Amino acid sequence: MADTARTVAHPPQPDTPKSRSPALVFVGIAYTFVVVMMGTTMPAPEYALYEAKFAFSVFVVTIIFAMYAVGVLGALLAFGRWSDTLGRRPLLLAGIAAGIASGVVFVFADSLTALLIGRVLSGISAGIFVGTATVTLIELAPAKWQGRAPSVATAANIGGLGLGPLLAGILVQYLPDPLQLIYIVHVVLLLGAGLVVVFAPETVAVSPGARPSLKWLSVPPPVRGDFVRASVAGFAGFTVMGLFSAISPGFVSGVLDIGNHAVTGAVVFVVFASSAVAQIALGGQKYLTAQRAGCVVLAVGVAVLALSLLASSLPILILAAIVCGTGQGIIFRNGMASITRELPQHGRADVTSAFFVVVYVAISLPVIGAGAVAAQWGLITAGVVFSCLVGILAAAAFVLLTVESRRLQRIDQTEES
Repeated sequence: MADTARTVAHPPQPDTPKSRSPALVFVGIAYTFVVVMMGTTMPAPEYALYEAKFAFSVFVVTIIFAMYAVGVLGALLAFGRWSDTLGRRPLLLAGIAAGIASGVVFVFADSLTALLIGRVLSGISAGIFVGTATVTLIELAPAKWQGRAPSVATAANIGGLGLGPLLAGILVQYLPDPLQLIYIVHVVLLLGAGLVVVFAPETVAVSPGARPSLKWLSVPPPVRGDFVRASVAGFAGFTVMGLFSAISPGFVSGVLDIGNHAVTGAVVFVVFASSAVAQIALGGQKYLTAQRAGCVVLAVGVAVLALSLLASSLPILILAAIVCGTGQGIIFRNGMASITRELPQHGRADVTSAFFVVVYVAISLPVIGAGAVAAQWGLITAGVVFSCLVGILAAAAFVLLTVESRRLQRIDQTEES
């Protein structure tokens, strides 16, 4: 079904009351991005509690973690391009509403079914929000920040994923009602995020009677090569993030025998924080060169991760989190930039949503396989096996990026001669 009205993206008008402080609006939307993404990883320190309360196996815990992929994929595929038609603000508010609904379900969850529903709603929230928030930040960035806007968007995304388990781990460890409090706090933060969105300017001019398209997401031919290369590398990077989120809590508590939930949350935080820092601090390189470097760093990181598991060492695990997060951050930041740099504003939401379909499959579904292996042969074996698989995938991405880099070099040499 085609759109019934054409929309044109445009920057917010500077003379409107809502846009008197572009910098403040930009920071506010970045805050909402962080808060929404926090909700997808906040349960990480609680998985051990769910195991104890409901007698879940490691495999069931990974199923709970990965179920939000169902919501993410459904939302991205169904609503990924709607903000180009309906406007950014309505979709941002819908994502926040889904996050609030998820928090309410978790507060009253008393069964596996409720936990699964809560995770699906969390996925819907992220799926609606992530692509729309990314392009909104790019469009709302003040002129002096335009070059950094994609980095800020991806850092807000990853930073939120990291802050979720850190905050949750502290609340679970040191405050009462661990299975309810973190979600109550998150709902309050989401309400504040909703107010920010309400007062933010709209960046899309919506024609009266415009209706959203239900067409599949698509990637324009000019960026398909970049999209494939970025997706292979991004899949490897986000698989590692999923492993740290779902497997490391069980490893810290079960293998290392560390019962402090704040430590569990901190380990997950380190990998995401390293990614966010890398995205902001390590910019300015050519996209292909940077992605290749990220693949090398990621391969080294998963080797260190395997070593940490075999040695049952928390310090080495933290080092692995830093290296893996850095590699993933370089890959993600430059992969996103490579597929959006040539696109017009009205096509960005479609392509960014398609890219997020890939990376959120990576952060969720491979974890189910890791959980199945862990249930049969233990967490250490599962972690080592999947570290090796990620290393192989990172190597494949490196080859693809190298081939393209050399092709472009030959073209440049031909033109110069």
